[in-house]
Amino acid sequence: MARSALKAKQRKLYEQKFIQKKEMKWVKYYNRCRLCWRSHGFFRDFWICRVCLRKYAREWKIMWLKKASW
Repeated sequence: MARSALKAKQRKLYEQKFIQKKEMKWVKYYNRCRLCWRSHGFFRDFWICRVCLRKYAREWKIMWLKKASW
């Protein structure tokens, strides 16, 4: 499958599970960032990837999170 097809498939599964509250097997679903739909470097605490986490931490959109080297 192409990368865009995987993103579309996971977005559809996400909508079924969380928005429509349908029962589904978790084997099909894997964690993706809610902002950019990246699958690698995912933080479960924030439900976003490391790239978006770094971007939003730098912009102070996640107020209680700060970068150690600042």
